[in-house]
Amino acid sequence: MRVVIAEDSVLLREGLTRLLTDRGHEVVAGVGDGAALIKTITELDAQGELPDVVVADVRMPPTHTDEGVRAAVQLRKANPGLGVLVLSQYVEERYATELLAGSSRGVGYLLKDRVAEVREFVDAVVRVAEGGTALDPEVVAQLLGRSRKQDVLAGLTPREREVLGLMAEGRTNSAIARQLVVSDGAVEKHVSNIFLKLGLSPSEGDHRRVLAVLTYLNS
Repeated sequence: MRVVIAEDSVLLREGLTRLLTDRGHEVVAGVGDGAALIKTITELDAQGELPDVVVADVRMPPTHTDEGVRAAVQLRKANPGLGVLVLSQYVEERYATELLAGSSRGVGYLLKDRVAEVREFVDAVVRVAEGGTALDPEVVAQLLGRSRKQDVLAGLTPREREVLGLMAEGRTNSAIARQLVVSDGAVEKHVSNIFLKLGLSPSEGDHRRVLAVLTYLNS
């Protein structure tokens, strides 16, 4: 896995680099602001060496507001196949929604505290690089609180909402079954019901699981 890290804290940037390289991944560049991130990715793309994933802080110089996430959104529009995982000190709903509103593959939003859970963090980076999703449980919980006010998910049972929330965290059916202490078959039935109630018919061109998660987050 080839990674570019965008983080203005040199200490954290070096720490993330060490975590990933110690596990056999290649950090091809480390930058400290959004402009440098866009420049680096543009140059790598021109050389035919686009990385698999970008790990970027939401807030970076010069204003320390939203430079990182704006750069991430811009990069996803220009390079749909590029995985983007953003890190944030707090749950910032607007930024999470903005990032997730684009391409439905290869996206993640984690709180920085999650980096301390090394295995989970590295697994999340790999999952995003491979085109999956990785959403912090706190992010999911906050967006769920908003989505409960909307009608689009009104037809789901409490258990189906719970399953959909775990899907949004990037969990597989087997992982959901272990979390809820139910059988894999029970989870598969819940997932099928979710697809049916959200009007997501089978299609070769669409990934129903991702579409269900996006419907849940954007509702």
